[in-house]
Amino acid sequence: MVKMNYTVSEIAALLGLKFQGDGSCRLTKVSNWEAADDTSLVFLERERKADALRAGCLIAPPDLVPSGCNAIFSNSPKLDFARAAALLAPSARGCGSRHNSAVVSPDADIAADVDIGPFAVVGARARVSSGCILHAGVVVGEDCAVGECCTLHPNVVLYPGSILGNRVVLHAGVVVGSDGFGYVFDGSSQVKFPQAGKIIIEDDVEIGANTTLDRGSLGVTRIGAGTKIDNLVQVAHNVQIGRGVVIAAQTGISGSCVIEDYAVIGGQVGFGDHVRVQSGAVIGSKAGVLPGKIVRGGEVYWGVPVRPLREYKRLNALFGRLPELKADIDSLKAAVTALEKVLWDKEKQ
Repeated sequence: MVKMNYTVSEIAALLGLKFQGDGSCRLTKVSNWEAADDTSLVFLERERKADALRAGCLIAPPDLVPSGCNAIFSNSPKLDFARAAALLAPSARGCGSRHNSAVVSPDADIAADVDIGPFAVVGARARVSSGCILHAGVVVGEDCAVGECCTLHPNVVLYPGSILGNRVVLHAGVVVGSDGFGYVFDGSSQVKFPQAGKIIIEDDVEIGANTTLDRGSLGVTRIGAGTKIDNLVQVAHNVQIGRGVVIAAQTGISGSCVIEDYAVIGGQVGFGDHVRVQSGAVIGSKAGVLPGKIVRGGEVYWGVPVRPLREYKRLNALFGRLPELKADIDSLKAAVTALEKVLWDKEKQ
């Protein structure tokens, strides 16, 4: 990773924010509070810290900034801290190194400044654009297209024909373009349905370690620009994921699901096939979405089967009272039985 340094005043100017204190103080890194020193940038969101003077500078709302320290004023300190971090430690860019153990097809189109690590493989007619880094063991299959400034960490595999946009980051063990899970039963065995489609990952997508993304069966699997997918996520064939979606670890998305722009998916969510999640919907961890369901936008959902959070909370509260409710029902049944016996005895008299 490339390391940079800026003064307090330079960072404030680049972020479009005001500052107090020594604008010439030079910052070289972002830190947590425990590791901060006089070259560190830290941030505050909620509460004032007594040891704020230990850091070189802090980003915080004006009412949380102690007097006498270097500070950049921000009403969104976590966001501006992340932007400052990108200035102090920008993403690495290839410079043209190529390990002698790499295997690159003579028919591949590789930009001059692409880094290719040990035992990486690039297939015929693959195109890898300027500034990319292919770490150790990466496989870029035949006819793949990789946009500018992409980083493929160790042991990433792009199956033939996979398409990546610009500034895509794939962490270790990601598999892009593998066959989807599609079979047709003929009465005695499972016959594989064709998995001959494409997969397109658009600009600025980041995908976590050991996540797998299947190509379309006959159509296209698409991951929209700016989407962020965590570790250990399964994306099946023909899935369409929109722009700016966030998907947490261990989520499984079945075939032909559509997740629209800016949806947020918690960890371990399971999707049946042909689900549609509308823009801006939030689905909480461990939810289960039944096949074909439409999850309406602009609302928070939870539970199995998934339902609006307010309904889930109400049902969950009732579930916690089940032993008490059962006791009440048993008591009422006993009272009714006793009353029936009294009425029966009266009728016999």
